[in-house]
Amino acid sequence: MKVLVTGANGFVGQAVVERLGELGQTAQSAVRREGVPGAIPVGAISDCTDWSVALQGCEAVVHLAAHVHQMDLTEGRNAEKFHAVNVEGTLRLARQCIDFGLKRFVFVSTVKVHGEGQKTAYRESDAPAPQEPYALSKWDAEQGLHALAAGTKLEVVILRPPLVYGPGVGANFLRLINAVRRGIPLPLGAVDNRRSLIYVKNLADAITTSLVHPAAAGRTYLVSDGEDVSTTDLVERLADLLGLPPRLFAIPHGVMQFAGRILGKRQEIERLFGSLVVDGGAIRRELGWRPPYSMREGLGATVNWALRQQ
Repeated sequence: MKVLVTGANGFVGQAVVERLGELGQTAQSAVRREGVPGAIPVGAISDCTDWSVALQGCEAVVHLAAHVHQMDLTEGRNAEKFHAVNVEGTLRLARQCIDFGLKRFVFVSTVKVHGEGQKTAYRESDAPAPQEPYALSKWDAEQGLHALAAGTKLEVVILRPPLVYGPGVGANFLRLINAVRRGIPLPLGAVDNRRSLIYVKNLADAITTSLVHPAAAGRTYLVSDGEDVSTTDLVERLADLLGLPPRLFAIPHGVMQFAGRILGKRQEIERLFGSLVVDGGAIRRELGWRPPYSMREGLGATVNWALRQQ
């Protein structure tokens, strides 16, 4: 099977292309700009993007390309950008997939479609409650995809992962590894939370499973490593993999929340102290999927990669 992978040069896209190759399938990579060997540049993603060249000969698509980062846009303009890329761009691709007769469309969404702050594990049956423009755009795209595919032979599969980590990860996860590596004392010594994560190669395997399994058609799945950790536990695991003692001390959550509001870092504090757990049982029951890598293996690969970046 020949599979179009959008955002193929990104963090998750590279893992998906690699996994497809391991399975003997052909990945057709689509990227926004020229200069990526073997990939087809499609330009900016919007309701005008022409995917026709990239779709030639393909039977399925994995849609990863998205607007994620805030860049330097104002809140209003950023919301418009999320909608233009993540909703209109996605639906433009789906319409062309229908025109080309593709069989399956795997769309990588986000657990944030369910919102944040729920104390129990999220399930696919929980009512969506997106709380910020990125999550809202993903939810709008999900609904639009199902509406477009109705009455056609295009089978839509939605995956909603939590935080994805692995070699190539950036942002807060990489900063946390570097802080532990440098021996910086962290105020995370008694964080009583639980968070689900997914190793990028586990996500890539879930995606490729969803591409071919008959039972996945029309379904939405939450995916994770299946092993939830507290922030304190995560720091301790990273320190162990680095061969270092964890330098942790405890500060009450309320104090950190106050500091976060003062410093404009409320969301970052909530990610460290809040819980976000998913129930990944549906994809395991219906597709027989199991993460091929343990969390320790995934964290180990991530730490080794981070050390090589120094």
